[in-house]
Formats: sequence, C-alpha cells, structure tokens
Amino acid sequence: MSRLGTPRALIVFESMFGNTHKIALAIRDGLRDVITTELVRADQAPAEIPADVRLLVVGGPTHAFSLSRRSTRMQAAQQDQVMMPPETGIREWLQGLPDRTTQTTAVTFDTRVAKVRRLPGSAARSAGRLLRRRGFTLVAAPESFFVHDMTGPIEPGEIDRARAWGKELAAELKPQLGRRHHAQAVRYRGRY
Repeated sequence: MSRLGTPRALIVFESMFGNTHKIALAIRDGLRDVITTELVRADQAPAEIPADVRLLVVGGPTHAFSLSRRSTRMQAAQQDQVMMPPETGIREWLQGLPDRTTQTTAVTFDTRVAKVRRLPGSAARSAGRLLRRRGFTLVAAPESFFVHDMTGPIEPGEIDRARAWGKELAAELKPQLGRRHHAQAVRYRGRY
C-alpha cells in the first residue's frame, strides 16, 4: 500500500545511459499533480503489482527493434556510465509478473534513436504485448521518445513532450480518482 492508502501510479523503467530515466522522470512530473506517482527501476520493481496501483507505466529503450535482452544489455554495459546492471530489464520483469489481479490499467513508452524513427519494432509495443498477456488493459497507444544516438542525448523538446504525455494520462485518470484524491496528491507530491 502507498503511504497515503490511496490510489497511485507506478512507473517501472529500464535505462542503460540515463535517457529513458529522464523521460520517466518527466512522465512522473506530468502525472503527479493528479496522482501520487512512484518511479522504480526494473531491477528493483515489485514482483507483484500492489492493489493500490491504478496505473502502471512501463518504459525502456528499444534494443534491436524490441525490448532489450540480457545480451543487448551486456553490449550496452561495455560503454561508460551505464546506469543499471544488465541482469534484469523490463522483459524479464514483465515475464515474471503474475496475471493481473487488481484494477490496474497500463501504458507503455520507449526511447529510440531519432534517425531510425520509421523502422519497425518498438520496446513499448513489445512491453504492451507482454502486459496484455498478463491481463492488463492498455489505456493509451504506446509512445516513443527520441534520442540522438544510442547513448543520447535526448532530442530537443522530448522532455517537455514526455511531461505533457504524463499530464494527458493524468487528465484521463482524474475522473476515476475523484476530488479528494487529487487534493491529497497535490498536498503530498513533494514527498515522492
């Protein structure tokens, strides 16, 4: 349960070079005016989705047209300044989740290299398929945010776009949560 005992959002992300983490932070900033939002790396994410989580946001970098695998994370780990250990990513975390037993809905996002925007494959779409297999209802289309190169930096305007996407998700959640929860989220947002 969250500290407030009220509905919350959970963002689970994977990030090797920090770009997806920055996008996840911006999405959190967009959400947290309406709902208490927790951000956690995939290798530290809960084995089950807590009952008070109303929205699960899952994001990671697109590696080889899909979610990363241990082998692609090992290749990335050979670069300098890697943020996460390569053992557990979004793919492994999602595969280990039990089928949905709560009212949690889900959305997915990814980061991908800007110069290959039109190529098929997306970590967000792959994550969405795994979530649907577990019984989650996806409430928005997968969203991609763009980086200049594999290690970054994030393309201009993408942080603002991620924050705006979080606000859009929050606006869709607001009617389900009611005024009382919104007031609590605003009052406590500095703590999370």
